[in-house]
Amino acid sequence: MPISHVFDTYAKTSKGKTMHFDVVLNEQDQQKALNYAKEWLKTIGQEDASVTPENCYFCHSVEAPAELRQQIDELGYAIYKLEGCPK
Repeated sequence: MPISHVFDTYAKTSKGKTMHFDVVLNEQDQQKALNYAKEWLKTIGQEDASVTPENCYFCHSVEAPAELRQQIDELGYAIYKLEGCPK
């Protein structure tokens, strides 16, 4: 199993709500993580949410669980939802 890299990410919605999630990638590339965070936010109707490099930073490397690995293989990234994210 390849090792994945986890970026701890916070986005602020246009209504001022904070969403906390991890962006999980095959490479340790902050710019890609930031781009994927913005891409995912669009898919959940939060395209105007704000994510900055200071709020999307490398956290750790890990062997991703099967469901995240599948997302990475299909999309190039996976999102692990934490506080404030839609179900």
